[in-house]
Amino acid sequence: MRISAFLLVPVALLPTLVIAADDGQTECTYGGLVRRVVIMSEPGVSVPCEVHYYKDSEAPGEDQVLWSADNQAGYCEEKAAELIAKLEGWGWQCDAAAAAPEEPADEPEPPMEPVDETADLVPIEDT
Repeated sequence: MRISAFLLVPVALLPTLVIAADDGQTECTYGGLVRRVVIMSEPGVSVPCEVHYYKDSEAPGEDQVLWSADNQAGYCEEKAAELIAKLEGWGWQCDAAAAAPEEPADEPEPPMEPVDETADLVPIEDT
């Protein structure tokens, strides 16, 4: 019995903020590689928010939180749009997606290695 009560204490201390994808999801592909940029926020509000970045083909289920905002409406949308534009500039094909990613389709290999400088991206403090 003591173990059950002990396990409930951390749950009670968790914040009540529930963040979910709010149709702010874009999937980018390059050959067989898949990236996703997802804006997470409470349903029906724009802040607080987070921009999550997924490398679905290399690290399924793992993500990075690149940016977040507590007060500035539109910040996450702006940062996500900048990242998507950067990916497209590097040759990625990006499309808005409402559903979870599907398995990558078998496509011919691209003629050259994709440019992926996203490893250099670091989270920026909320503005």
